[in-house]
Amino acid sequence: MAHQAEIIAVGTELLLGNIANTDAQYLSGELSSLGIGVYWHTVVGDNPRRLRDALAVARSRADLLIVTGGLGPTYDDLTKQVLCQAFGLPLELHEDILEGIRLFYRESLHREMPENNVSQAMLPVGCTVFPNAVGTAPGCGFEKDGVRVLMLPGPPFELKTMYRRCAEPYLRGLSREVIVSRDILCFGLGESSVEELLHDRMTEMENPTLATYAKSAEVRLRATARAASRKEAEAMLAPVEAEVRAALGSYVYGTDVSGLPEQCLRLLSGRQLTFATAESCTGGQIAAEFTALPGASAAYRGGVVSYWTSVKHDVLGVEQSLLDRYGAVSDPVARAMAQSARRITGADLAVSVTGVAGPDRDERGNPVGLVFVGLAAPENTFCRRLELGQRRRDRIRGVSVNHAFDMLRRYLTGIPVEEL
Repeated sequence: MAHQAEIIAVGTELLLGNIANTDAQYLSGELSSLGIGVYWHTVVGDNPRRLRDALAVARSRADLLIVTGGLGPTYDDLTKQVLCQAFGLPLELHEDILEGIRLFYRESLHREMPENNVSQAMLPVGCTVFPNAVGTAPGCGFEKDGVRVLMLPGPPFELKTMYRRCAEPYLRGLSREVIVSRDILCFGLGESSVEELLHDRMTEMENPTLATYAKSAEVRLRATARAASRKEAEAMLAPVEAEVRAALGSYVYGTDVSGLPEQCLRLLSGRQLTFATAESCTGGQIAAEFTALPGASAAYRGGVVSYWTSVKHDVLGVEQSLLDRYGAVSDPVARAMAQSARRITGADLAVSVTGVAGPDRDERGNPVGLVFVGLAAPENTFCRRLELGQRRRDRIRGVSVNHAFDMLRRYLTGIPVEEL
């Protein structure tokens, strides 16, 4: 198994900033889960000389090169040709691939294949072919002079499909070891705080390993173990997870979940409870993130986006005296919004958010970043005051959403709701 990888993205549009290099982001995460270290990202335009130069540098320092893009049929799609020249491999025509491309054009695009697509069926002699199930450009993998090379298409959907179906099994097949990763997620601590608590342990670990990855408003810790079998690797990871949970306590909210919304769905479903939302500054983002999950309809009743103060009164039924006395951005109003959402929808629980996302103070002079998050339950109503400071508007909204889900999961797991 290669341990030092470089991802080379080919495409002038990346250098011009027309599109983001999401392929490299995706591949780095996937390779990490296989225990492969990505040491370099390189982006090069559709220029044969500059691509040859980039390959010369990459092969001198990495033993795994993953090259994305430039596999199309047009004149500037030269990745295969340049790679084969650099590694001294001739191209050969694969008739079965060519027939598959012709069939794709006839059945999916309802027209005959242009002749320039023949070049897509030309692949390096002796390579392992990666069929493209959702496009016309196949990929491949080969080894030459101690360097393993993978060629993958640039369009993200094609790349991800080919990686899952072909490239990942190919990479796993290069090693007799089984590599298993476990993602431990926490909310409420920054990456530096997590690093400080676990630094000594992380630096001394070799197998398993433990590394931190900062995400938006949370931290993901990835524990990875290599062993002769999956059962053995999982046995190695169990004490690592226990150690992390002991060190971080209630900040840890789940393992191998996509995020707080999924963890809340699991907890709600397990207890057959429902919840609702009343959102102001988050504009329905809590509802959107939760209902994006399969099975959300069993747990989510509905919600109200009460952006205007008048809607908080007229639709949610928040008492005007509360709004007049404390203002829309306040602890009493956040509590009242959550209580009203629970009453209106008949949900077991309800969360609310009201705050100032910016860029300016509100009409009462409340500063940007002041947010109140409420949670209404049958026996009590809770509220968490956030002072998020002069952050970007989208950042304030995103952090506020995560706080709402965090309060919900804390309630469902029986730990203090309001504190962090």
